[in-house]
Amino acid sequence: MARRSCDGAGLLEAFRAAVDNLEAHVDEINSLNVYPVPDGDTGSNMFATVKAALDEAEAVDEVTAARIATAISFGSLMGARGNSGVITSQIFRGMADGLGGKARFNGLDLAHALTVGAKTAYGAVARPVEGTILTVIRESAEAAVVAAERSNDIETVLAATVEAAEKSVARTPSLLAILRDAGVVDSGGQGIYRLFQGALLQMKGGRSARTATGRTREAARPSTLVANADEGFGYETMYLLQALPGRPLDLDAVRDELEAMGESVLVAGDARALKVHVHNDRPDAVIAYGLGLGSLSRISVENLDNQARDVREARATEFTGAAAAVPEGAGGAVVAGTGGDEPGSGPRGGVATTTRTRPAKAPAATAPAEASSFPESSRNGSAPTKDEPTPDEPTRVGPAVVAVVAGDGLARIFEEFGVDQILRGGQTANPSTGELLRVARLARAREVIILPNNPNVRLAAEQAARVCEDKRVVVVPTRNAAEGIAALLALDPTLDAAANVGPMTDAGRGLQTFQVTEAVRNATIGGTKVKRGQTIALDPDDGLVAVDGNRDKAVFKAVAALKPGFELITLYYGSDATLAEAEAIARKIGAATDGAEVEVVHGGQPHYRYLISAE
Repeated sequence: MARRSCDGAGLLEAFRAAVDNLEAHVDEINSLNVYPVPDGDTGSNMFATVKAALDEAEAVDEVTAARIATAISFGSLMGARGNSGVITSQIFRGMADGLGGKARFNGLDLAHALTVGAKTAYGAVARPVEGTILTVIRESAEAAVVAAERSNDIETVLAATVEAAEKSVARTPSLLAILRDAGVVDSGGQGIYRLFQGALLQMKGGRSARTATGRTREAARPSTLVANADEGFGYETMYLLQALPGRPLDLDAVRDELEAMGESVLVAGDARALKVHVHNDRPDAVIAYGLGLGSLSRISVENLDNQARDVREARATEFTGAAAAVPEGAGGAVVAGTGGDEPGSGPRGGVATTTRTRPAKAPAATAPAEASSFPESSRNGSAPTKDEPTPDEPTRVGPAVVAVVAGDGLARIFEEFGVDQILRGGQTANPSTGELLRVARLARAREVIILPNNPNVRLAAEQAARVCEDKRVVVVPTRNAAEGIAALLALDPTLDAAANVGPMTDAGRGLQTFQVTEAVRNATIGGTKVKRGQTIALDPDDGLVAVDGNRDKAVFKAVAALKPGFELITLYYGSDATLAEAEAIARKIGAATDGAEVEVVHGGQPHYRYLISAE
């Protein structure tokens, strides 16, 4: 008999299993990076976020459903890392509102909580784009409502949620061209699916990803959900294939056969049953092949060409409009920047926005979004430490600056500019909302300006600004350290923090910058094919500027693509480069740019051999 309802203890156990399952698939999710760069971290960020939420929930004394949900919401809020983590925290925040006041909940309650969670997540992004984590949570919630109205069993509703999430993730490349070109599904959506999957496994009495010897993690592997980039759409065919008696299924053989028939192949399961997903122009052939091996169920065939022509943005707009009915505190509204692990926000994994290139307007003084609705906690930097300033300690004149910096050399530069607090981090090491909040409180000023210096840190920084009650905190949306340095030069200590945001943002965006790294896999970026091992140059919005098998030639191509009129080029060399190498290429750049001054600076940043700016 299906489980009908769940209490606080059951919710905690299900969430614990969800976190275990996500951890077991961290490498899988990290590998779903749109760009073939060596810093995919969506899985790591989402796991850090939900682990902080689990720690908070496990410390709760009053184990009711509402109290556990609130603790999960607060823990994920403070522990959110990267854009995927911030959006996940918004989903949990909405779900906590949906479960408010309940000691236990049933299937309808869960469906309602998922719906509020989806609306809250949409409301947290300035311009939602379909084909991301947002689509996955929305379609999962919609399926949960349909299931709950037929059967109020919580297990039945969660099973429908998991199935819808899996199908939605597999469909993301048909909704977002950048995913289709890269040959991957949305990584943030895949993370949400793994969370739901883990909870369902526990609720059905199965074992979680935690083993007797501790937690396990699957080895990294290319995505099986989208094995190849689609050139077109065609039909999406899915079904469950069950083996005939005495005729076990050969997973590898089935996958090989389907890959010969179509694209975006998924084959998952074992010798007894397989879940099949494939895109091609002949769904009848795919179904006939399955019938030759066993019995089929849950057959689904959809015309992707028609889907592509659907006005999906209208659905997103309609859905977002409904978020207006959600209580203001439910959203913890995040004005979306863009970001490292979110495609379209900087195609790295889940939330797609188009606000990234717009200079941010100076925000008004912001009050925390219903921060008082959360329980007091000393975790995740949410409470002062002995090192934090007290009201009696002197504060500096004008706003203080907090900068997120990756690399020893870059950290020293920001220190020389008088930055009050430096938080080490960046891509693959995104600081959490709680860490940013703690460091902002350490700054000895009544107003604080945060320089995230990375698109994937911006949402967490903005979330920290919204929940900081004792100081006014604003964010200047710098996308790399070079923009951060330019922004510092524009800081006017006689103005307040909000008045500085506009000029500092403009100064950062006034630079032309690109970063140089090495492709870690074959990919197609904006119609250009990139091979593993080639050097690629990416602009601050992760657009491909240049690619070449020869490192120097790739850099020269990127420099040649800069708008003319610059007088100074600064080359920050990273941890993978040497001073001699950097000096040599700097001389060549100077010779190729009609005598522009080229300055070499030790940055020490990981993953990116060079960060180059022109002004």
